Amino acid sequence: TAPRLDESDTLEIVAGRHPVVEASLGGEPFIPNDCQLGGDAPRVLLVTGPNMGGKSTYLRQVALIVLLAQIGSFVPAASARIGLVDRIFTRVGAHDDLPGGASTFMVEMMETATILHQATNRSLLILDEIGRGTSTNDGLAIARAVLEDIHSRICARTLFATHYLELTALEDELASLANVHVAAVESGGQIVFLYAVRP
Repeated sequence: TAPRLDESDTLEIVAGRHPVVEASLGGEPFIPNDCQLGGDAPRVLLVTGPNMGGKSTYLRQVALIVLLAQIGSFVPAASARIGLVDRIFTRVGAHDDLPGGASTFMVEMMETATILHQATNRSLLILDEIGRGTSTNDGLAIARAVLEDIHSRICARTLFATHYLELTALEDELASLANVHVAAVESGGQIVFLYAVRP
């Protein structure tokens, strides 16, 4: 569909899809998902759910739809309203630079620091598993500090995926943060991923 671009801070995607993942499914249906950030909606979505449940796909499809919209392309969604984004920042995946003396954790921290220094309230942040690669308590503290800084100082539209379920308590403390999860159910002793993003 043709997206609507404007000067607002609203990002509203209805039934968004990831075209690359969808094309690789071999006829299996892709489960579309909505996303609302900014405007009357929260600016930060904290995304939880099981491994392989669809968190990373959801984050990446939102970023891809925004990018496609801003280069003048049609987008894989039922509808999309994109308040212009100055930059898209991502912290996804794990890699190191051992020859350069940087572990996976060090690379993650340097990339995160760059994002926190350069992002603005017009940016879109896609952050996946901030704080992994160190002890649980240290990682949780790092993730919480980054999340609070994004929410309260930068005010960027952000999707923040995490396994630190303790962070979901921040929904009661941070006015522009909401919790969502990728749904899964247990059926006959098996976990069935629904790939649906729900409050």
